[in-house]
Amino acid sequence: MHVLPQLRKLEEKYSDVLAVIGVHSAKFDAEKSSENVRGAVRRYGIGHPVVNDTEFEIGKSYAVRVWPTLMFLDPSGKIIGRHEGEFPVDALDGVIGGMIAEHEPSGMFKRGRLDLQPELQTDSVLSFPGKITGDPDRDLLVISDSNHRRLLITDLDGRVEGVIGNGESPLAIGDQRGVFGELELNEPIFDNPQGVVIDNDTLYVADAGTHTIVKVDLISGIAETFAGTGEQSLYRHEGGCAQKVPLNSPYDLSLNDGILYIAMAGFHQLWTLDLTERSVEPSIGDGGEDIVDGLKESAQLAQPYGVEVSNNAVFFIDSETSALRVSAIAEEGRVVTLVGKGLFDFGDADGVGKDALFQHPQGLAVSNDTIYVADSYNNKIKSVAIGSLEVKTIAGSVTQGDKDGYSTISQFNEPAGLTVVGDRIYVADTNNHKVKVIELDSGEVYELELSGI
Repeated sequence: MHVLPQLRKLEEKYSDVLAVIGVHSAKFDAEKSSENVRGAVRRYGIGHPVVNDTEFEIGKSYAVRVWPTLMFLDPSGKIIGRHEGEFPVDALDGVIGGMIAEHEPSGMFKRGRLDLQPELQTDSVLSFPGKITGDPDRDLLVISDSNHRRLLITDLDGRVEGVIGNGESPLAIGDQRGVFGELELNEPIFDNPQGVVIDNDTLYVADAGTHTIVKVDLISGIAETFAGTGEQSLYRHEGGCAQKVPLNSPYDLSLNDGILYIAMAGFHQLWTLDLTERSVEPSIGDGGEDIVDGLKESAQLAQPYGVEVSNNAVFFIDSETSALRVSAIAEEGRVVTLVGKGLFDFGDADGVGKDALFQHPQGLAVSNDTIYVADSYNNKIKSVAIGSLEVKTIAGSVTQGDKDGYSTISQFNEPAGLTVVGDRIYVADTNNHKVKVIELDSGEVYELELSGI
């Protein structure tokens, strides 16, 4: 996922001579489903063919050790190079250009763009909504309509009161204003908006596609890049001036006392952004991908996708370790794992603490003494009692699907985000392209009908 934007640039530049085939080798059980892979291809706008290597046969035949691995084949099918890990696009551009020049005299190139027609998503109001945020004081919701590259502001019953972003990506049209400049709310603002924080009349948005934090002033109607350069950082660093430091896949946000906490999935860290000083820096995790507890600066995380500050603690979801973890806000605080065991330990089990199992959860919300978790690949919403650490399934059955009704028979499809407002949980049911509502009092689950758009 992290290299797709760079790969897309190369595919476009060399479209008449470079053929790309993606090979998907699953880690999680849910990722072995070809239907789920098909959904991911649509979700991430992948324009090349993808083979589902369910048993890792292709991966083993090419001695793949890390994700991602790029293999280069000449026109006769002979392997002429490989690259492991992420890459700077300019460097790889030079390599591919050299390979083409070397093999052009062979006469084996069949130039011309491949006639491939990507499978399109069926038309719907929402497209792969990633996160949802509630403001109980003003009875409103902000829905991250991620693949439509926009935010929808609605009341609690789904009436749309505002739209931010026009559906186009600032990456597609180029940056004529310098890191996207100041934009009106009906211009191209986001590429893949995810977590949102509501701060009175200001929104802060984690745009995973442009690797930026976007500030939206609802009074002036102006959006601006508040942190990030618009480029993905391919190396870990110590932070600095927010507008000069490249970020890496920010996915979720939480605000506490003027400090914005960022789930920085690409760095395997939590970062902080001081809104007054306008500076960013790593806060939790040393950047290594693993599940290691300890002091904040030496702990290890694995693709944090959700974060929420509550009760002087930072709760966060580590997706690749299927874990729920917590850290004290204090500088000398420690990281403690509440649910989760290892990079390859996952499943679907209620229980207490580490006896429970998630499968690639992606979102959380804290309400009173309970943490609610979007257990994405299990297609369930679960609760975790902060005191006892008892984990319970509160909605979603064992079957992936799209079904309303009582909580035990309801069905979701990779829910990624949720928010609690009063006695309701609002769920971004990502692969169903819907927002679902769970009534905590009655256990009823139903679709939030969006109107006024």
